[in-house]
Amino acid sequence: MARYTQAVCRLCRREGQKLYLKGARCYGPKCAWEKRQVPPGHGSGGTQGGKKGRQVKPSDYALQLRAKQKCRRIYGVLETQFRRYIREAQRERGVTGEALLQHLERRLDNVVYRSGFAPSRSAARQVVRHRHFAVNGRIVDIPSFSVRQGDVVEVRANSRAKKPFSEAKESGPGAQVPPWLEADWSQFRITVKGIPTRDQIETDVNEALIVEYYAR
Repeated sequence: MARYTQAVCRLCRREGQKLYLKGARCYGPKCAWEKRQVPPGHGSGGTQGGKKGRQVKPSDYALQLRAKQKCRRIYGVLETQFRRYIREAQRERGVTGEALLQHLERRLDNVVYRSGFAPSRSAARQVVRHRHFAVNGRIVDIPSFSVRQGDVVEVRANSRAKKPFSEAKESGPGAQVPPWLEADWSQFRITVKGIPTRDQIETDVNEALIVEYYAR
């Protein structure tokens, strides 16, 4: 399965803000964004647009592109898969941008991360790929698996004593679980209570710009 394998701290610098892609490291002094808040690459000069000594006002296209890239990087989705989510959202009734975020939020790796069972989406993707989770009693090792209302996601019984989950159990109960999910740490279980609405999705992206980008 294709995935991004380069340094993720470069992505935060490119978007000009923390994307919290490395879990606890992003909150500590070792965070690369805290050390160097300039775009990656040669000749950036620490200014927007790569023009040393002056600021460049971004075009509408540039704003749309950055919004799209930022959203992709937050959820860890490559371009081909992101386009598929866009097409699915465009076929649905209602607001396309909200439907897009709902598809991204319902990914299994995101559900595991949002519930506090993993410190980052990349860590959640790894534990899902390693077959540590079951959905409605069946093992699922596909991070992009889309959960539905009423689904029960749980850590497999023989995985609960492993280090990632023993550590998560100590810190997880203090996590802010979104209202559309319910985490039961005594049973290592996540219940999908419903489909998230836009006000329940705490992702700092402008989905309207993303829709405009693909409507060109």
